Amino acid sequence: MPARSNAAKLLRLAAKQPVVSARELSAAGIPARTASRMAARGQVRRVGRGLYTGAEGSPSAHQSAIEVTRQAPKAVVCLLSALEIHGIGVQAPFEVWIALPAGTHAPKGTHTALRVTRLSGAAFTEGIESIVLDGAPVRVYSLAKTITDCFKLRSKVGLDVALEALREAWQQRKVTMDDLWRYAKVNRMTNVMRPYLEAMTG
Repeated sequence: MPARSNAAKLLRLAAKQPVVSARELSAAGIPARTASRMAARGQVRRVGRGLYTGAEGSPSAHQSAIEVTRQAPKAVVCLLSALEIHGIGVQAPFEVWIALPAGTHAPKGTHTALRVTRLSGAAFTEGIESIVLDGAPVRVYSLAKTITDCFKLRSKVGLDVALEALREAWQQRKVTMDDLWRYAKVNRMTNVMRPYLEAMTG
């Protein structure tokens, strides 16, 4: 296929979705060298290893999370980044927080600052939701699971963050007590969270 046709195809792809991966280039029959040349000319932007986005328009608010999960398909957005996606809390983290299965390497070549947490068993697999952010699927923990993760990893995020997330999510009716107890059990946080959960329903 002529280089001009490949370039047009890539521009169409980049206009439809926030990030185009090397796998998607290959599926569309676009050679990697076409993307590299277009990035060098400023027609598209290279945002990570094998990841491209359109040169025009403002980046998505969730673009960093989208880029990271494209590079690491096993990653699940967690903790502060998951709270932001769920609309809880006021501080947008400057890093993308992701969970990976124990023994998995963190993605390399990303332009995004990462905070990686390794979880195993049910603590990793439970509570994963697939949501669409700006046209791209992203794996993220449910809000109830995220809150219990904040208690479990309070040494990383701070107990004040965990408590504020719990209060705000409860006041906005974004979580149920059943879900909070369920994920508290998964994370072995029932004893830690019990006084706070009982205070909210007492």
